[in-house]
Order: sequence, then C-alpha cells, then structure tokens
Amino acid sequence: MENQLIDHLFRHHSGKMVSVLTRIFGLQHLDIIEDAVQDTFIKASLSWRNQQPENPEAWLNKVAKNRVLDIFRTLKTQQNNVPNINQGTQSIAISELFLDSEIEDAQLRMIFTACHPKLDARDRISFALKTVSGFSIKEIASALLTKEDTIKKRLLRAKQSIKQQQILFKIPQGKDLSSRLESVLEVLYLIFNEGFHSNKKDKLIQKELCAEAIRLTQILLKKEITRKPKVYALCALMCFHAARLDAKTNTKNEILDLKTQNRCLWHVPLIERGNMMMHKAIETQTFSHYHYEAAIIAEHLKAPKFELTNWEKIHHWYLCLHQLQPAPINLLNMAVVCLQKQDFVMAKRHLDNIKEDNLQQRAYLFYATKADYFVQTYQLKKAIENLNIAIKKVSNTLEKNYLSKKRDALILKINS
Repeated sequence: MENQLIDHLFRHHSGKMVSVLTRIFGLQHLDIIEDAVQDTFIKASLSWRNQQPENPEAWLNKVAKNRVLDIFRTLKTQQNNVPNINQGTQSIAISELFLDSEIEDAQLRMIFTACHPKLDARDRISFALKTVSGFSIKEIASALLTKEDTIKKRLLRAKQSIKQQQILFKIPQGKDLSSRLESVLEVLYLIFNEGFHSNKKDKLIQKELCAEAIRLTQILLKKEITRKPKVYALCALMCFHAARLDAKTNTKNEILDLKTQNRCLWHVPLIERGNMMMHKAIETQTFSHYHYEAAIIAEHLKAPKFELTNWEKIHHWYLCLHQLQPAPINLLNMAVVCLQKQDFVMAKRHLDNIKEDNLQQRAYLFYATKADYFVQTYQLKKAIENLNIAIKKVSNTLEKNYLSKKRDALILKINS
C-alpha cells in the first residue's frame, strides 16, 4: 500500500518539488535537485513501512529541501549561495514558495524554461516531461517512441544549453510569450496522448498521464497572460477525450471501439467542462488545430448513438484540420469517416494518398483501415491479408488482440 502511495506521489508531486527547489536553489543546480528528489522518494519507501506521516507531501518537501542542502555541504560547493532555510525571515520566505499558488508559478517557470527557443525542439519535450511531470527516462522514450540512450543525450544536451545560454527560470513576457506558449501546448498535448493511447505493450490507457496533462493545462488557464483561446481549445479536447476513458475497454480489458462503447459510461461532468472550455475557445477569429480536433470529438459526443453520428460534419472538420496542418493521420481519419458514409471512392482516394512510412508507429492503423475498406467492398481475402500485416506491426497487446478477433471472425465467415 505504501508503494502505491509513493508511486502516486512521485507521479503527481516530484515535478512540483523539482520546480520549487529549482526556484530556491537555481537552474545551475538542477542535477543535484533531481538527485535529491529521487533520494527523497527512496527514503520514503523505507521510512513509511512502519508509519506513514500525517502530511506526506509536506514530509517529502522538507526531506528533499534538506537533502539538497546536505549534498551542497558534502560537496563543499558554493556554500555562500545556499540560503539558510532553517531560521529567520528567509525560512518564512522559503516556506511560502511551497504554497499552492507558488508551486503552480514555479511549475509554469519550469515548463517555459523547458520550452525555451534556444533549446533544440526535441530536447524541449524530453526535458519538460522529465522536470515538470516526473517522467522516467524509460517513460519518455516510450512516449516519444525513441531509445532510452537518445533521451539521456537529449536531457544532457538541454541542461548544457541552459547553462551555456544562461537561460533564466522565469515566465516569458510580451512577444516571446506566444512562441513559447506554442511549444508548451505541444508538450501537454503529447503527455495527454501518451495517456489516452499508450504505446506500452500491455496497457492501452494511462489515466494519470491524462489527468496530469489536464492539470498543467488548467494552470495555464489560471494565469491571465497564458489564458488564450488555443489553451481553452486544448483543455476542451482533453476533457472530451478523457470523458470516454472508462468506456474504451470492457471488464475483460478488451478494446471497445466507438460503435460498441457504452455511452452511459461517458463522464458527463468532463463533457460539460469541455463544452465550457470550447465556448471560451471560440472567442477568436483564428482557430488552431486544437480547435478542430476538439470539434471532431465533440461531434462524436453529441451523438446519442453511433448510428446518429454526423459524419458529414466530422469530415468537414477533418478537411479544415488537414488544410491547416497537413498530416497523413488526417488522411487516414478521413478515410475512416468516408467508410462510415459508405463513400468508398473517396475513402480509397484518401488511402491511396498515404505513404505507410509517414505514419511511423501508427502504420498498423493504415492496414487496419484498408482491411475495413475491403470488408465493406466484399473483398474478404484482401481484408484478412491487411489485418495480418496490421497485427504484425502493432505493439500494444490489447490492440493486437482486437485486430486478431476481427481477422478470426472474417476467416470463420469465409469458411462457413
């Protein structure tokens, strides 16, 4: 039970601790701070076996704070720059940095630091996932579909760039804010997507990652300077998707597609929150790709049952999205929509315009969609061939089982 609590706190609290301690001790000591936070959770796993503290978060903050000072003293480095947090007015000031509002401010500073334009684009995402959300290197590699050694190099490069470029731990102002905010939203979008459609072999959903992405997005909305229409749109998109999490799998941990999901399990409060966010998001003349993606999922949520889905409207929003941000996954999704409309000519046209290699880890979806096309055009053998390719290419066990069941049903149909 203690390990479960510690795992939960690490996911939800380690990023906060790193951010606040960085605000206290400075970006130049980030390695020491991260080590101290890691040591703190190890100490908690040992100390809490006998008795759990009344306030676990306060315990972690205090131990991590003291651990940083211990490391500084042991290394005998920059002692004059280490604040005395044990007494007097300095102690009060430091304690105030652990108030909720100050923690949120520190996290905003950290994520904007991670998304600084002087850092390589790939490094920004890795660095933010590590420092703000407490991802392990293994989890980042999974989220970005990259080798762990590559992530280690990116994190090291980011830290070196921060030191060399003398990047400050602050929230940008004026013209700098817009470009930096774009990168921040990209990171939050990635965090959510890894939770909503996990790349892990044995797990389809990671709810904690979805919740973390929503939480960080809401922090942006609490600050007037970051309260922008596209931030509302991203929050709406996350809420709409998160509302369906409990319906994505059944009690046997099998995937349920939109057609077979129990819509009574869709979480109404999250849908309502998403609608509220969307009303704020459209108070602008310029729509982002988050606006269009949110509009697409909103159409699914509006339909009382699958058969009443407004596929024409969804196809329109996908066309808008593709015009704004061309991508092979948009073509694939438009092909899926056309199959629902039984517009097989247009579906094939979309599929023919897709190069499998451009879909990378999602290439299996291309073959699964082609299989659906062949099923609906009564070419069952070709459908089975494409499902076999999809099954070989998919890494997630649940999705592999889902596709295998579809293939086996087709084989049975041919043989019967």
